[in-house]
Amino acid sequence: PLSATSASGINFAKYRTLKSFLILYGVMSVLILTLLGVLYYQYAKTLMLSSHRLAMQLESESYVPKLSDWLEQDRNLSTFPKDLAYKTALYGYDKKAIVSRLHTREINFNENIYLYNNHIYLVIPLAPYDMGDFYLIFETKDDGLWRQQALEITLVFGAVLFLILAGVGFFLSRLILRPMNEAITLLDDFIKDTTHELNTPVSAILTNIEALHEGELPPSVEKKLRRIEIASRTISTLYDDLTYLILNHDVAVHNTPLNLSHLIHERLEYFRHRIEQKKISLELTIDTDVILIIDRTKATRIVDNLLSNAIKYNQMNGTISITLHNTLLCVRDNGIGIPSEMIDRVFERYTRADKSVGGFGIGLNIVAMIAKEYHLNITIESKEKVGTKICVEWE
Repeated sequence: PLSATSASGINFAKYRTLKSFLILYGVMSVLILTLLGVLYYQYAKTLMLSSHRLAMQLESESYVPKLSDWLEQDRNLSTFPKDLAYKTALYGYDKKAIVSRLHTREINFNENIYLYNNHIYLVIPLAPYDMGDFYLIFETKDDGLWRQQALEITLVFGAVLFLILAGVGFFLSRLILRPMNEAITLLDDFIKDTTHELNTPVSAILTNIEALHEGELPPSVEKKLRRIEIASRTISTLYDDLTYLILNHDVAVHNTPLNLSHLIHERLEYFRHRIEQKKISLELTIDTDVILIIDRTKATRIVDNLLSNAIKYNQMNGTISITLHNTLLCVRDNGIGIPSEMIDRVFERYTRADKSVGGFGIGLNIVAMIAKEYHLNITIESKEKVGTKICVEWE
């Protein structure tokens, strides 16, 4: 089943453009925010390590003399000097532990100060103190307060930047879609102007055709007159669609019990010449007196557009099958069908499955609009070069 809500949605090309822009802009925004967050985290970490380095180096000034005395004496491991502020370790020139009170024996001698397993380590070469190729290691536990503070600041500033980027994105999206919106507005204005100009000449043509039918005409003239009538009724149907599309919000709605069985026979008679022109055969399974509470104009638009498409996209000597039951109306043809990638889009305004056939691409959009209004369910089945079946179901 295809939901009718797609009919009131944005034009597919416009939606695709907006979707592509939002995806690209969203990915870029996330990358920018992530990069800024990582950079600030590294900055906070560096600032924290710098603070600890200063404190540890100050502490080492008082500890190194004690260590020097120990190295000059018996170097008894039990008398290895302790530091009140930090845990300490002494490593030899081969970078192996001589004495260690640290949580780990894996020391990174390539770093002066670093964070590992929630502990901070300061590596102090003792050669500058004339104490040989020894390394003094200070260790202290990281309280994590800097990390929590960095996270809070990142979230606050990240939220502010996100709102700024969202505002910029909204402005850019409007800027990008402006040409497309202007084109759609131009097309809508053109349709309004065209609709206004169509009414008088089409009505005059149909009135005069009916007057001519009252007299006796030669077969050749009758044939030409029928072609004129078919073309005029096609334009008249298009005019009705355009008028509904433009004025549907302003026209009073009269929902009354409507005999759909009578309406379908009436509209088949309206399209009779077009059906005969393409030599289409009809297969009718129409129950008697099927009633639906609906506005007659809107019901006519549904039936007319389903029939018009079944005729327009059918083949010569084709078949149209119409089924009407208590809660179901189906119109099936064996025409050109709809490409699979287009099925989900045929109810969008200005979308045509086959652009070689005339029309504005508004007929099924109107059907979907009315279906949504009356909570009717639309299903469509189609296969290229096999045909199309559209059903409207109600409760």
